[in-house]
Amino acid sequence: MYDHYSGALYGIILRIVQSKEYTEEVIQDVFVKIWNSIHQYDASKGRFYTWMINIARNTAIDYLKSKGFQNELKNQPLPDFVYNTTELSTVNNSSDYIGFNNVLEGLETDKQELINLAYYQGYTQHEISEKLKIPLGTVKTKMRNALMKLKDLLKDYQ
Repeated sequence: MYDHYSGALYGIILRIVQSKEYTEEVIQDVFVKIWNSIHQYDASKGRFYTWMINIARNTAIDYLKSKGFQNELKNQPLPDFVYNTTELSTVNNSSDYIGFNNVLEGLETDKQELINLAYYQGYTQHEISEKLKIPLGTVKTKMRNALMKLKDLLKDYQ
């Protein structure tokens, strides 16, 4: 019975559940239900294949509505790309899509360094102060001046 009908039932379940993994779970349940309730089949009401399709359809719908399935959807693992920091890193200069490095070259070297540390490497102003060994107030003033200069340079790109 499985060899003859599993392909057709699998296709029906897959269209409802839309996941190969879940379809495999549901098809097992379907054949167990068919096996356990074969005595309920009445040939005068319809074909055997139609009866099995109804069981498969109802089981797939019940599976989608089940609390276990709903909870599993909520608790999906994070995709691998979330942990791949090299692809998401803004330090990668090859991903300079808008030519921002060219704009940064219009700044003085010390201002470029501040922008790089703060926005590309994620340093706080306090951390920049410690790294460059300059007072925090100086970092804040230079950062403000760098951002104002950068704003002027970006006016040409709007």
